[in-house]
Amino acid sequence: MDHTSLSPLAMFLNAGPVGKVVMASLLLASIWTWVLIIEATVAVVRIGKAAREARAGRPIGILEPIADAGREANALDIIDETVGDKRERVAENMSRAAREFLTKAEGGLPNLAVISSVAPFVGLFGTVWGIMTSFAGIAASQDTSLAVVAPGIAEALAATAYGLAAAIPASVGYNRIGASFARAGQQVAHYIEDEALRMTSAGAAARRQQKEAA
Repeated sequence: MDHTSLSPLAMFLNAGPVGKVVMASLLLASIWTWVLIIEATVAVVRIGKAAREARAGRPIGILEPIADAGREANALDIIDETVGDKRERVAENMSRAAREFLTKAEGGLPNLAVISSVAPFVGLFGTVWGIMTSFAGIAASQDTSLAVVAPGIAEALAATAYGLAAAIPASVGYNRIGASFARAGQQVAHYIEDEALRMTSAGAAARRQQKEAA
């Protein structure tokens, strides 16, 4: 086996059983990280687009559950409730639905946080194991030449590289996507304010017309 190659596949094949388990785990974590990043990015783009279209009066798409919550609250008439109180109640009902919706959409973010914090330690475990392998090789061969310790050191450094490959995208993705969800949440909040005002104002105008007609 060529120990001089720096390709990820060669480093994996040259590693021992424990090193291979560590690298395979980190490789799966890295793939999962990118899946979560792509899913979260698509979700936050769709939410932001839907919120902008809804405020512009176009179809609201994925925000329909939030609009349904508002219509349900608006349909409920409470005796002696002012228009302002009703607007607050409608907005609060929509906000609860929005929080549930955004929580589901952000489902992958905690996993990114876990990967970003755990992956370096898993890589560190592989690093320590590789160094231990090098010392074991020295003890077994009674030789301190570089040829004896090189495979273990290479395995150790490869585990570190795999750990960073998983942790860095997860950390960046968690922070950037989290900020994007915060901005999308603000857009949804603005839509809720506008929609609650529109619903209650329309209802008040309709009731006023009914009274005038009577």
